Amino acid sequence: MALVDTGRAIGAVANLLISRLSSVAPVSVGRFEQAPKDGPRLVLFLYESQFDATLRNYPLDEGQPPPLWLVLRFLMTAFDETGDSDSHDALEVLGRGLSALQRNSFLSLANETNPNILAPLADNPEDLKITFDEANSDLLSKLVSGADEKYRYAVGFQVRPVMIASGEPASYSLLVGVDYTTTPATTIAEKGIKLPVIPSMGPTISSIEPSKFEVDSVVTIKGSDLHLSGLSVSLGPIELPVISQTPDQLSFKVDSTIATGDVISPGSHAIAVVMTLETGRRRLSNALVGNLLPTLNSAAIAAGTLVIDPGPPRTAFATIDLDGVLLGKKTDDCFLALYREGETVRLFDTFTDEQTPAPPPPVPPQSAKSLKMVDDDDEVPAGDYLVIYRVNGQQAKRSPVVSLGP
Repeated sequence: MALVDTGRAIGAVANLLISRLSSVAPVSVGRFEQAPKDGPRLVLFLYESQFDATLRNYPLDEGQPPPLWLVLRFLMTAFDETGDSDSHDALEVLGRGLSALQRNSFLSLANETNPNILAPLADNPEDLKITFDEANSDLLSKLVSGADEKYRYAVGFQVRPVMIASGEPASYSLLVGVDYTTTPATTIAEKGIKLPVIPSMGPTISSIEPSKFEVDSVVTIKGSDLHLSGLSVSLGPIELPVISQTPDQLSFKVDSTIATGDVISPGSHAIAVVMTLETGRRRLSNALVGNLLPTLNSAAIAAGTLVIDPGPPRTAFATIDLDGVLLGKKTDDCFLALYREGETVRLFDTFTDEQTPAPPPPVPPQSAKSLKMVDDDDEVPAGDYLVIYRVNGQQAKRSPVVSLGP
């Protein structure tokens, strides 16, 4: 999905509520003054929105502008077959509508198929939640104040947090400490960050060097009591053997065998030293955070996909094929930025995996991705671009050049 689709999120929330309530009675959205005469009906009235204070400055990914996080406040009333909202039949329909909202207090999109609902809401990392509000007589009197409007009993509820993102390019930049003028790019002056620790029984660790590493990298852990026997290193969900050790440091290799597609993804993972006791129990040291990076070996224009619009202005679009290691699964948060002349020109978050649909187990490795740019929506000024690729907040060290036209 594209972040720009979140501009339709308010309407998508209304459609989602209609979908969840349609089993009770037909549902419409609007003010209450126009009483329907086509049978029992629920009516939703969006009367207020607020900005969610707890998420006001919360971005989707470091370097992106924070989206708007809204709280939508609704009133719901019901009408019977005659258009009366205060009859026994109308109140019965309203009660069944409240029961349906209570069952759907978490508005999951798991079984949703309507693209008008999925596209605006699927990029929201937070689950939409329904909570009920007080709808006292003062509130209803203020909202139903016109000469042609009638006071009607209604129940209030809110939906939060509704995300609306601007779709502006992120302020990503090339990594500090990497020389991109060499082939391949080389790491220069990257140092670990030392953290104080409190001594305890067994190994303790104080720093990881480097703190950002790729598959096949050798990583050094510094600390105390690292010379003990029976030590290994846990990296997130996996365990790796120690290849060398002294009392104040040990090393392990991020073996390429972990890049199987389903074992681990790039991102920030807890790193700890594991000591296996004689009883078979395992004692873990304190944990520090290590950042496993995706490896982007190459980015190339797929044959026959480059289209250049002579303009003016001169623009181009194409399909960009990525090759590497741990490029992310379908469920990972992947971003690709086209970078030129000191700024991000266009940001993408929708990719095609190397095999679609996914074959049966074993899961294919995260070694290939394709970005299909669409005319009008994704075209960029023709020229050469550096490809910046990030998975779960971690940026690949290599930023290869792709040429989108002369």
